[in-house]
Amino acid sequence: MTNTAFKSWEFENSVSLVDPTRDALYGYSVDEQKQINEARPWKKDPNHFKHVRISAVALLKMVMHARSGGSIEVMGLMQGKIMDSTFVVTDAFRLPVEGTETRVNAQDQANEYMVQYLETSRKVGQLENAIGWYHSHPGYGCWLSGIDVDTQMTQQQFQDPFLAVVIDPDRTISAGKVEIGAFRTYPKDYTPPGGQGEDGYQTIPLAKIEDFGAHSSRYYSLEVSHFKSTLDAHILEQLWNKYWVSTVSSNPLLTNREYSSKQMMDLSQKIRQAEISLQNHARQGGAGKAATRDQLSKIVKDGDKIAGEEMAGLMAGEIKTRLFNGIEIQTAPGKS
Repeated sequence: MTNTAFKSWEFENSVSLVDPTRDALYGYSVDEQKQINEARPWKKDPNHFKHVRISAVALLKMVMHARSGGSIEVMGLMQGKIMDSTFVVTDAFRLPVEGTETRVNAQDQANEYMVQYLETSRKVGQLENAIGWYHSHPGYGCWLSGIDVDTQMTQQQFQDPFLAVVIDPDRTISAGKVEIGAFRTYPKDYTPPGGQGEDGYQTIPLAKIEDFGAHSSRYYSLEVSHFKSTLDAHILEQLWNKYWVSTVSSNPLLTNREYSSKQMMDLSQKIRQAEISLQNHARQGGAGKAATRDQLSKIVKDGDKIAGEEMAGLMAGEIKTRLFNGIEIQTAPGKS
């Protein structure tokens, strides 16, 4: 049971093993990174970076940090290196920042902490630089808000190459796999070709739709994959051996009750809004039918997503009930 749950987590998050004899992605060359920084190929091509590879342990640290924040956004930094058009994230650490339910900002205290942390890391042989920041979007998907875009543009201006990663801890629990997105912003004077920018449909709460749409053309997403070294594999195995009981016994429907309720409320508000739009269009002789059809199509997708997550939670609960309720503890003769 332990091994099955472990392999399932690795499969869902596409965690692949690095060469077990060399652990190549963990090799760090100061001279090589210096040459890349001097060449600065990303200045010639705003879409130069296309991929992000994140170590399994760094991913786990970021998800646990995001989950610990509850409904409050949290923030941290990622360490790693650059390989051609790929960011390789080997580690991550949290920052002592004050967040709210809508934003997170790094203050002077966090900047001082970051400098001290990186200096201490180098003293113990961890030479990787900070190559990006991560923060959480509890329950409203992986994308960049206006504040996030401004923060990332500032980082790319003064600390490039730099990456922005967003994790949704609530959707991670409901979906059973990490909900994560990686992004880079375009320069201010750059206009991306038509069709670029944030692609693919995702469920956005009604209160966030305006902010989501207003800035989606100012950045683009990178493909995210995960890897593990031999040390990562050992650490993950030890963690699963310790926490497999709580993993198997947990149920996303109970763990994420508040998130599920918010999803249903948001869906009902979207349906009500679509109903008002239909009534208005009917009074105007049918004008705007295409926009309403698109709105209804998105509502159906949102409803299907909620129903799928609920069904998965119910099925998981039923399977666990049938597996474990039939187990009887055998007692020795003469003992009760």
